[in-house]
Amino acid sequence: MPSLKEIKGRIASVNSTRKITSAMKMVASSKLHHAQVAIQNMLPYESLLEHILKSFLAAEAEAQTVFDQERPVHRVAIVVFSSNSSLCGGFNANVIKLMQRAYEAYTQELGEGSVEIYPIGRKVAEKARKLGYDVKGDYAALIDHPNVRECIDIVMELATKFENGEVDRVELIYHHFKSAGSQILTKKQFLPIDLESELERDHERDLTSNVVTKKAQDYLKKNRRKKVVKEGEVAPLNDNFIVEPDMNTVLSQLMPKLAHLMLYTALLDSVASEHAARMVAMQTATDNADELLRQLNLQYNKSRQQAITSELLDIVGGSVNN
Repeated sequence: MPSLKEIKGRIASVNSTRKITSAMKMVASSKLHHAQVAIQNMLPYESLLEHILKSFLAAEAEAQTVFDQERPVHRVAIVVFSSNSSLCGGFNANVIKLMQRAYEAYTQELGEGSVEIYPIGRKVAEKARKLGYDVKGDYAALIDHPNVRECIDIVMELATKFENGEVDRVELIYHHFKSAGSQILTKKQFLPIDLESELERDHERDLTSNVVTKKAQDYLKKNRRKKVVKEGEVAPLNDNFIVEPDMNTVLSQLMPKLAHLMLYTALLDSVASEHAARMVAMQTATDNADELLRQLNLQYNKSRQQAITSELLDIVGGSVNN
């Protein structure tokens, strides 16, 4: 059995670790809030763009642009989103595993050298280089400071390669942020854009809380009041659009904007998912530290009581002998 000094040292060590994990959880919670606000600010633009595209698609289903034309696949580009740092549970490991499976599948189907990786995040970039993949660019800074401008630059580079026939398909691998306690690993086609499936994809997000336990989330959903439409609120636009000069020309302008939005949305989702995953991991670590402290304190008290009992027995035994 360890001595009282050893147990006391372990208690102090676990206490120090608990302070760190608790502080990291609070930092992750604050960053998650900022990431949720960024997604919330993007949603009005996303909603209106999708409203226009759905209206155009319903009006003229035959309209096509270079961004949504399918063709035989000979070379693939995969854009993979990860974090720049660790301590976020299985967030990075899951992304890397899905990237490896996709890379191996395309390599077997299309041959060696048919896949190139665009890593957005230091962890996936380091792993891809270590595995010997064809890595393009360094976009680690985009995770710490998400911005639309750099996303547009990446999309323009990919679109140029797609138009020139250098790549025939572009895919995204990232975590879709559903709520603070649920992030869904997603792999979807980016180019050519499947307009119907993109407009019908899952848009559900809980951006109102950073509660991570399922029980608490269910309680909030059950008791959350329905939003009441205020008087004088602006009504949504109708679908009576006048298209000039023609549908294909307008779509050729809107499709790049949709591509920019898709990549920027994936970036914001990945960043929010990273902070949520880190918050969950640090909350779990803090809970484990609390449980370990409880056990150590119990062990310490037992050992201390045993030592006191032994000393009393020695004293009583000595007095009896005298």
